[in-house]
Amino acid sequence: MYRRQAPEIIPEENTAIWSCTNEGCNGWMRTDFTFLSEPACPLCQATMGQEMRMLPILNRTGNSFVAQRS
Repeated sequence: MYRRQAPEIIPEENTAIWSCTNEGCNGWMRTDFTFLSEPACPLCQATMGQEMRMLPILNRTGNSFVAQRS
């Protein structure tokens, strides 16, 4: 018999994001990944508003970002 391993818990933190204001669009991005002070949605070009969302913590390693694991 094989045991199932417990799923790995990835730590999350409250993160600032830009979220699309268009009701039919689910576009969003972390504020850390934007170059503009008020970006347009990359999916529908609508305006975006700031929100907070619980997201996995990212650590920067070299030129890429990796989800932090406990």
